[in-house]
Amino acid sequence: MRLGAADVMTPPFAPDTLALALARAVETTGRTPGAAGAPPEAPAPAGAPRRAEDRHRLLTASPAMEAILARARSVAPSRAAVLIQGESGTGKELLARYIHRHSDRAGGPFVAVNCAALPETLLESELFGHEKGAFSGAVRRKAGRFEQADGGTILLDEITEMAPTLQAKLLRVLQEGEVDRLGGTAPVPVDVRVISTTNREILAAVRKGDFREDLYFRLNVIPFRVPALRERPEDIPFLAEHYRARFCAEYRRGELAFAEGVLEELARRPWAGNVRELRNVVERGVLLAQDSHITLADLLADEAEAGLPGPEPAGDTVLKLDEMEKAMIQKALARTQGNRTHAAKLLGISVRTLRNKLADYRRAGLVL
Repeated sequence: MRLGAADVMTPPFAPDTLALALARAVETTGRTPGAAGAPPEAPAPAGAPRRAEDRHRLLTASPAMEAILARARSVAPSRAAVLIQGESGTGKELLARYIHRHSDRAGGPFVAVNCAALPETLLESELFGHEKGAFSGAVRRKAGRFEQADGGTILLDEITEMAPTLQAKLLRVLQEGEVDRLGGTAPVPVDVRVISTTNREILAAVRKGDFREDLYFRLNVIPFRVPALRERPEDIPFLAEHYRARFCAEYRRGELAFAEGVLEELARRPWAGNVRELRNVVERGVLLAQDSHITLADLLADEAEAGLPGPEPAGDTVLKLDEMEKAMIQKALARTQGNRTHAAKLLGISVRTLRNKLADYRRAGLVL
């Protein structure tokens, strides 16, 4: 476990237990520290700038977002349930962490659970725990995420994806302040603040009967709606510059700067993926930049989308798909000085896929 294993299992493996372990590993891979299983997130020091650590801090230059943060600080000391709505990639989890960090529970755990990542049967055990022998493969007692979050905050991400039967059990936890482990005979008291997020219109789900109305009222004591990035244009150049500096340092690219007009063009884009998309685009631009400036073509990695004419085949020649693929891999490897991990990220494929492609080329007598 010290070397980074997500779980330890001994044979024989029950299907449900194996599926739960795999799903938990997938869910937690890549999560920021402070998620379930990680040490509690430390409270922000007094007067610390929000820009210090963007993995845990909400970065903004938007008056609309500043107003949201001010409201978050005002409600943070209470234990009232919070419901955060907004598109994917807008920073809903960051806002949840911000509320936790400014609450009286900041010294306690912050446990995040993605309700869309597990099937109903596994999510029930994950949330509420189980006793030994509760089901096939339950070889020992396991505390659920609510128990792990005792004295702190639990984040129920994508709450609208929770099955109706689990919604009823969650409602009881909110009403009674206790959980019933699977196979248990006595309830376990928990002291947990619940913050929920969703990228769906939750009232529409209530009207359709997909989400319990009584649970909605329990969760929606303090509502927040995080605006999309296109609705807070001040944040686009601000965040772009922040991520440029961050990735230049991370990848040791020196002092790259955005070429003239690039920030203005970025501000005009719709950013359907919001801050997450902007972050990935800037990371790509830092890796692809060939001189001291990051161009629009570097950021978009698509000359046609950037409005720049790309090289055309002579006459009516059309490049075959495998030739185009080979050219893209060559370009990515050249831009990343042969670093396969960074090249795979630029190409949007896994390192294993890239490795297999290169092996195919070697067998064909071509070394990229």
